[in-house]
Amino acid sequence: MTEISVRIDQKIYPATGKAGEQFVIRNLEFSLTCGEFCCLVGPSGCGKTTLLHILAGLDNNYDGQITPTRQDSTEPSIGYVFQEPRLLPWRTVRENIEIALRPDQSTDYIDELLDAMNLTKAEHVYPERLSLGMSRRAALARAFAIQPDLLLMDEPFVSLDAPTARRVRELLVDIWHQQQPTVLFVTHDLREAIELADRLLFLSAAPSSLVTSITVDIPRDKRSDDNAIELFRQHLLSQFSEVKGLL
Repeated sequence: MTEISVRIDQKIYPATGKAGEQFVIRNLEFSLTCGEFCCLVGPSGCGKTTLLHILAGLDNNYDGQITPTRQDSTEPSIGYVFQEPRLLPWRTVRENIEIALRPDQSTDYIDELLDAMNLTKAEHVYPERLSLGMSRRAALARAFAIQPDLLLMDEPFVSLDAPTARRVRELLVDIWHQQQPTVLFVTHDLREAIELADRLLFLSAAPSSLVTSITVDIPRDKRSDDNAIELFRQHLLSQFSEVKGLL
Protein backbone atom coordinates (compact mmCIF):
# COMPACT_ATOMS: atom_id res chain seq x y z
CA MET A 1 0.00 0.00 0.00
CA THR A 2 1.41 3.42 -0.89
CA GLU A 3 -1.43 5.78 0.05
CA ILE A 4 -5.15 6.01 0.70
CA SER A 5 -6.88 9.15 -0.49
CA VAL A 6 -10.33 9.83 0.97
CA ARG A 7 -12.77 12.37 -0.43
CA ILE A 8 -16.39 12.22 0.69
CA ASP A 9 -18.44 15.05 -0.76
CA GLN A 10 -21.50 13.97 1.17
CA LYS A 11 -23.04 11.01 2.94
CA ILE A 12 -26.77 11.21 3.63
CA TYR A 13 -29.06 8.85 5.51
CA PRO A 14 -32.45 8.92 3.75
CA ALA A 15 -35.63 10.08 5.45
CA THR A 16 -37.39 7.49 7.60
CA GLY A 17 -40.82 7.96 9.14
CA LYS A 18 -41.07 11.50 10.53
CA ALA A 19 -37.32 12.03 10.38
CA GLY A 20 -36.00 13.87 7.36
CA GLU A 21 -32.74 13.30 5.56
CA GLN A 22 -29.69 13.27 7.80
CA PHE A 23 -26.42 14.71 6.48
CA VAL A 24 -23.70 12.70 8.22
CA ILE A 25 -20.54 13.67 6.33
CA ARG A 26 -19.88 16.64 4.06
CA ASN A 27 -16.69 17.79 2.32
CA LEU A 28 -14.40 15.41 4.20
CA GLU A 29 -10.98 14.95 2.66
CA PHE A 30 -7.72 13.45 3.94
CA SER A 31 -5.08 10.88 3.05
CA LEU A 32 -3.22 8.12 4.87
CA THR A 33 0.34 7.18 4.03
CA CYS A 34 1.76 3.66 3.94
CA GLY A 35 2.19 2.16 7.41
CA GLU A 36 0.80 5.22 9.18
CA PHE A 37 -1.17 4.88 12.42
CA CYS A 38 -3.93 7.52 12.52
CA CYS A 39 -6.50 8.02 15.25
CA LEU A 40 -9.86 9.52 14.37
CA VAL A 41 -11.40 11.65 17.13
CA GLY A 42 -14.72 13.47 17.15
CA PRO A 43 -18.01 13.87 19.03
CA SER A 44 -20.58 11.10 19.23
CA GLY A 45 -22.77 10.86 16.15
CA CYS A 46 -20.33 12.67 13.85
CA GLY A 47 -20.04 9.74 11.44
CA LYS A 48 -16.82 8.02 12.51
CA THR A 49 -18.28 4.51 12.27
CA THR A 50 -20.02 5.45 9.01
CA LEU A 51 -16.65 6.54 7.62
CA LEU A 52 -15.07 3.20 8.57
CA HIS A 53 -17.95 1.35 6.87
CA ILE A 54 -17.33 3.36 3.71
CA LEU A 55 -13.60 2.62 3.79
CA ALA A 56 -14.31 -1.08 4.35
CA GLY A 57 -16.65 -1.20 1.36
CA LEU A 58 -19.67 -1.97 3.56
CA ASP A 59 -21.43 1.25 2.54
CA ASN A 60 -21.23 2.44 -1.06
CA ASN A 61 -24.11 4.90 -0.89
CA TYR A 62 -22.15 8.16 -0.77
CA ASP A 63 -20.82 10.85 -3.07
CA GLY A 64 -17.04 10.93 -3.30
CA GLN A 65 -14.07 8.73 -3.98
CA ILE A 66 -11.83 6.41 -1.96
CA THR A 67 -8.56 5.66 -3.73
CA PRO A 68 -6.41 3.00 -2.11
CA THR A 69 -3.24 2.33 -4.09
CA ARG A 70 -0.63 -0.39 -3.99
CA GLN A 71 2.66 -0.52 -5.79
CA ASP A 72 1.59 -3.75 -7.54
CA SER A 73 -1.84 -2.27 -8.48
CA THR A 74 -3.78 -5.07 -6.73
CA GLU A 75 -6.70 -4.45 -4.39
CA PRO A 76 -5.56 -3.85 -0.80
CA SER A 77 -6.64 -6.29 1.89
CA ILE A 78 -8.69 -4.76 4.71
CA GLY A 79 -9.02 -5.88 8.32
CA TYR A 80 -11.81 -4.54 10.53
CA VAL A 81 -12.03 -4.66 14.33
CA PHE A 82 -15.54 -3.63 15.42
CA GLN A 83 -16.72 -2.08 18.70
CA GLU A 84 -17.87 -5.55 19.77
CA PRO A 85 -15.62 -8.58 19.18
CA ARG A 86 -18.23 -10.31 16.96
CA LEU A 87 -16.77 -13.76 17.45
CA LEU A 88 -18.88 -16.61 16.06
CA PRO A 89 -20.21 -18.39 19.17
CA TRP A 90 -20.20 -21.84 17.55
CA ARG A 91 -16.49 -21.64 16.68
CA THR A 92 -13.46 -21.80 18.95
CA VAL A 93 -10.90 -19.00 19.20
CA ARG A 94 -8.66 -20.69 16.62
CA GLU A 95 -11.57 -21.38 14.29
CA ASN A 96 -12.71 -17.74 14.53
CA ILE A 97 -9.27 -16.68 13.37
CA GLU A 98 -8.97 -19.33 10.66
CA ILE A 99 -12.27 -18.33 9.06
CA ALA A 100 -10.83 -14.90 8.19
CA LEU A 101 -7.93 -16.33 6.17
CA ARG A 102 -7.83 -16.25 2.40
CA PRO A 103 -7.85 -19.68 0.70
CA ASP A 104 -4.19 -19.35 -0.26
CA GLN A 105 -3.01 -18.41 3.25
CA SER A 106 -1.16 -20.77 5.56
CA THR A 107 -2.50 -21.29 9.08
CA ASP A 108 1.04 -21.32 10.53
CA TYR A 109 0.90 -17.63 11.41
CA ILE A 110 -2.08 -18.24 13.70
CA ASP A 111 0.19 -19.93 16.24
CA GLU A 112 2.37 -16.82 16.38
CA LEU A 113 -0.67 -14.57 16.84
CA LEU A 114 -2.14 -16.77 19.56
CA ASP A 115 1.18 -16.65 21.39
CA ALA A 116 1.52 -12.87 20.94
CA MET A 117 -2.02 -12.35 22.26
CA ASN A 118 -1.49 -14.80 25.15
CA LEU A 119 -4.33 -16.95 23.83
CA THR A 120 -2.53 -20.24 23.14
CA LYS A 121 -4.18 -21.99 26.10
CA ALA A 122 -7.57 -20.69 24.97
CA GLU A 123 -7.33 -21.63 21.29
CA HIS A 124 -9.95 -24.40 21.60
CA VAL A 125 -12.25 -22.39 23.89
CA TYR A 126 -15.61 -21.09 22.70
CA PRO A 127 -16.36 -17.34 23.00
CA GLU A 128 -18.94 -17.71 25.78
CA ARG A 129 -16.15 -18.82 28.12
CA LEU A 130 -13.85 -15.89 27.32
CA SER A 131 -13.47 -12.71 29.31
CA LEU A 132 -14.12 -9.46 27.45
CA GLY A 133 -10.39 -8.78 27.29
CA MET A 134 -9.70 -12.22 25.80
CA SER A 135 -12.52 -11.77 23.29
CA ARG A 136 -11.07 -8.44 22.16
CA ARG A 137 -7.61 -9.99 21.82
CA ALA A 138 -9.11 -12.79 19.72
CA ALA A 139 -10.84 -10.25 17.49
CA LEU A 140 -7.56 -8.38 17.09
CA ALA A 141 -5.75 -11.61 16.19
CA ARG A 142 -8.44 -12.37 13.59
CA ALA A 143 -7.93 -8.97 11.95
CA PHE A 144 -4.14 -9.31 11.89
CA ALA A 145 -4.27 -12.90 10.62
CA ILE A 146 -4.98 -11.75 7.07
CA GLN A 147 -1.95 -9.42 7.27
CA PRO A 148 -4.04 -6.47 6.06
CA ASP A 149 -2.79 -3.50 4.12
CA LEU A 150 -5.41 -1.36 5.88
CA LEU A 151 -6.65 -2.02 9.42
CA LEU A 152 -9.84 -0.26 10.54
CA MET A 153 -10.56 -0.20 14.29
CA ASP A 154 -13.77 1.15 15.82
CA GLU A 155 -13.22 1.83 19.53
CA PRO A 156 -11.99 -1.76 19.97
CA PHE A 157 -10.92 -1.37 23.61
CA VAL A 158 -13.93 0.49 24.99
CA SER A 159 -15.28 -0.88 28.30
CA LEU A 160 -12.00 -2.62 29.17
CA ASP A 161 -10.50 -1.80 32.55
CA ALA A 162 -7.44 0.45 32.36
CA PRO A 163 -4.72 -2.22 32.94
CA THR A 164 -6.26 -4.60 30.38
CA ALA A 165 -6.69 -1.81 27.83
CA ARG A 166 -3.03 -0.82 28.27
CA ARG A 167 -1.86 -4.41 27.70
CA VAL A 168 -3.99 -4.83 24.59
CA ARG A 169 -2.79 -1.47 23.20
CA GLU A 170 0.80 -2.63 23.70
CA LEU A 171 0.02 -5.88 21.84
CA LEU A 172 -1.56 -3.88 19.02
CA VAL A 173 1.50 -1.65 18.66
CA ASP A 174 3.89 -4.64 18.76
CA ILE A 175 2.09 -6.41 15.91
CA TRP A 176 1.63 -3.16 13.98
CA HIS A 177 5.42 -2.70 14.12
CA GLN A 178 5.86 -6.21 12.73
CA GLN A 179 3.31 -5.99 9.90
CA GLN A 180 3.22 -2.22 9.24
CA PRO A 181 -0.37 -1.97 8.00
CA THR A 182 -1.95 1.44 7.61
CA VAL A 183 -4.25 1.89 10.62
CA LEU A 184 -7.28 4.11 11.12
CA PHE A 185 -8.37 3.84 14.76
CA VAL A 186 -11.54 5.47 16.14
CA THR A 187 -11.53 6.50 19.80
CA HIS A 188 -13.17 9.00 22.17
CA ASP A 189 -10.19 8.79 24.52
CA LEU A 190 -7.66 11.50 23.68
CA ARG A 191 -4.97 9.94 25.87
CA GLU A 192 -5.41 6.62 24.08
CA ALA A 193 -5.17 8.41 20.72
CA ILE A 194 -1.96 10.19 21.74
CA GLU A 195 -0.43 6.96 23.02
CA LEU A 196 -1.12 5.12 19.75
CA ALA A 197 -1.09 7.53 16.84
CA ASP A 198 1.42 9.01 14.47
CA ARG A 199 -1.27 11.55 13.61
CA LEU A 200 -4.61 12.68 15.05
CA LEU A 201 -7.54 13.52 12.76
CA PHE A 202 -10.27 15.58 14.43
CA LEU A 203 -13.77 15.57 12.93
CA SER A 204 -16.48 18.15 13.52
CA ALA A 205 -20.02 17.38 14.63
CA ALA A 206 -22.31 16.05 11.89
CA PRO A 207 -22.30 16.75 9.07
CA SER A 208 -18.66 16.04 9.79
CA SER A 209 -15.60 17.38 8.04
CA LEU A 210 -11.94 17.46 8.97
CA VAL A 211 -11.24 20.18 11.56
CA THR A 212 -7.52 19.66 11.97
CA SER A 213 -4.73 17.11 11.61
CA ILE A 214 -2.06 17.00 14.33
CA THR A 215 1.18 15.03 14.33
CA VAL A 216 2.06 13.31 17.60
CA ASP A 217 5.78 13.97 18.02
CA ILE A 218 6.33 11.88 21.16
CA PRO A 219 9.00 9.21 20.48
CA ARG A 220 7.57 5.70 20.41
CA ASP A 221 9.73 4.62 23.36
CA LYS A 222 8.08 7.35 25.49
CA ARG A 223 4.47 6.41 24.74
CA SER A 224 4.12 4.38 27.96
CA ASP A 225 5.05 7.46 30.00
CA ASP A 226 1.79 8.87 31.38
CA ASN A 227 3.45 12.21 32.12
CA ALA A 228 4.60 12.60 28.52
CA ILE A 229 1.10 11.75 27.28
CA GLU A 230 -0.51 14.25 29.65
CA LEU A 231 1.94 17.03 28.74
CA PHE A 232 1.19 16.54 25.06
CA ARG A 233 -2.56 16.49 25.77
CA GLN A 234 -2.36 19.78 27.66
CA HIS A 235 -0.22 21.32 24.90
CA LEU A 236 -2.70 20.18 22.26
CA LEU A 237 -5.70 21.62 24.11
CA SER A 238 -3.95 24.92 24.77
CA GLN A 239 -2.60 25.38 21.23
CA PHE A 240 -5.60 24.11 19.26
CA SER A 241 -8.70 25.72 20.72
CA GLU A 242 -10.92 24.17 18.06
CA VAL A 243 -10.23 20.71 19.49
CA LYS A 244 -11.78 21.30 22.92
CA GLY A 245 -15.36 21.23 21.74
CA LEU A 246 -14.86 17.95 19.87
CA LEU A 247 -14.04 15.80 22.91
